[in-house]
Amino acid sequence: MSELLSNLLQDARVWQGHQHKKTTQPTEPTGYQSLDNQLGGLGWPKGALSECLLDTCGIGELHLVLPLMQRVSSEGKTIFWLNPPHTPYAPALAREGVNLDHVVMVTTEDQNDFLWTLENCLRSPVTGLVLAWPGTLASRDVRRLQLASEAGGNVCVLFRSRRHVGQNSPAALRLELVPGERQELKINIIKRRGSWPGQRCSLAMGHRANLASQESTRVIQGPWAEASR
Repeated sequence: MSELLSNLLQDARVWQGHQHKKTTQPTEPTGYQSLDNQLGGLGWPKGALSECLLDTCGIGELHLVLPLMQRVSSEGKTIFWLNPPHTPYAPALAREGVNLDHVVMVTTEDQNDFLWTLENCLRSPVTGLVLAWPGTLASRDVRRLQLASEAGGNVCVLFRSRRHVGQNSPAALRLELVPGERQELKINIIKRRGSWPGQRCSLAMGHRANLASQESTRVIQGPWAEASR
């Protein structure tokens, strides 16, 4: 019994409030050193769910996973987009170095189809990354997806509403995303496996749109200005 208890306490999924426990779970670097530092030198967990909680889309959440998309597609693994709120703009992804031959978008009609599709994507041996926008998920559904993610050993990022911040979740990593005033993305680590939550960091996103700051915003004049004279 004592040996069983000792082995259990060595598992990073068992959190001991007085300790920080370094997880041996495989991970993928986020591509942002400041964020990896706040995650204990780790990144996106493999074989586990990650949740990004935000109020609205388009605040930089896709740029957050862009380095991982670049790396996964270059390795020949498939990236599944499941029920994204907007159609991905393929030329922009290609320009950023994502191999479009390994990107698959799936749209489902109802929640049962969504869960079935997501579960099978997670279990597939060709999968490297799953990005999914599930809407409402019951706790039992998240546990079901967690088991599928463990079986597949890939990275899964769920983009969910920030109103679920206080909801219990078996996800290994939970990030709260908030837009900053100068095109930065503010990240609050709500949960990370094996250690205390509460770390924060900001990632500059203005350079993605060629904006150094709000003051440097350029107005592009269209041809209609000439016609109106």
